[in-house]
Amino acid sequence: MKPTLPVSLLLLAAACAPVPPAPPMPMPNTNAMSSLESEVRALVAAAAGDTAEVSVAFLDLQTGDSLLVDAHVRMHAASTMKVPVMMELFRRRSAGELAIDRGMMLRNAFTSIADRQTYSLTPGDDSDPALYERVGGEVTVSELMERMITRSSNLATNALIALAEPARIAELMERIGARDMHVLRGVEDNAAYQRGMNNSTTAYALMRVMRAVADPSVVGEDASREMQAILQRQEFTEMIPAGLPAGTRVANKTGNITRIAHDAAIVYPPGRAPYVLVVLTRGFADQNAAAAVGRDISAAVWGHVVR
Repeated sequence: MKPTLPVSLLLLAAACAPVPPAPPMPMPNTNAMSSLESEVRALVAAAAGDTAEVSVAFLDLQTGDSLLVDAHVRMHAASTMKVPVMMELFRRRSAGELAIDRGMMLRNAFTSIADRQTYSLTPGDDSDPALYERVGGEVTVSELMERMITRSSNLATNALIALAEPARIAELMERIGARDMHVLRGVEDNAAYQRGMNNSTTAYALMRVMRAVADPSVVGEDASREMQAILQRQEFTEMIPAGLPAGTRVANKTGNITRIAHDAAIVYPPGRAPYVLVVLTRGFADQNAAAAVGRDISAAVWGHVVR
């Protein structure tokens, strides 16, 4: 019978055995990021002056490089809040709770969160007036999501917020680390607006949302792929996409109301992992000026990534 070592000696030997090194984590390029931050801050200062504000959040999903410029300043979310609505609906589909190809009755009557009174939307104030012709009929959840994102349809959004439920959207935002993205109400709820009950976000929170869209582990691989495809069909491309070389793949969502112009994007440079860029602006009287600073920041970030 072969002699055996005491258990204590075996444990000691195991503890002293060399441990294989963990794979190296990507190290942010500090010098390059410092240079990019200086460039972005100069662009912001030149465009915004003393009357406007610009927040920027950038995250490179390949290298881990990140840049935050006033990224925790809270602003009205405008239509960027439509992305969390889409995410929650896809999460529910992945969990087997919702069939997005089912039809739902399209109504133009919504309940204010402020006073519980009913209000409706007008086609003239919506970027997708054609949808109003289908009020009273059935439209699939998937078509409403497409219109909510690609055409920024307010009517589709209000129908889907009621289905998604703001409380459940908030739970998802908490889980992905985007707790400053607050989706409280539908669009054009004027009674709520007058009481300061608004959808709001920060650039950092919106960056977390877009990062989660690109992450198959959040709401499922199929859902991630489909959400990115919808965002790539975006019809409003005057900010971040306009600062990229022609033909660059980009998945983005804009948001525009009076003196508010935002854009949040996943950008796909060829031959590498994508990056996320968010530009929020407030206070620009001219929407074209807001779009221009977003475009210039986008070009600067592209130059940093693809160098």
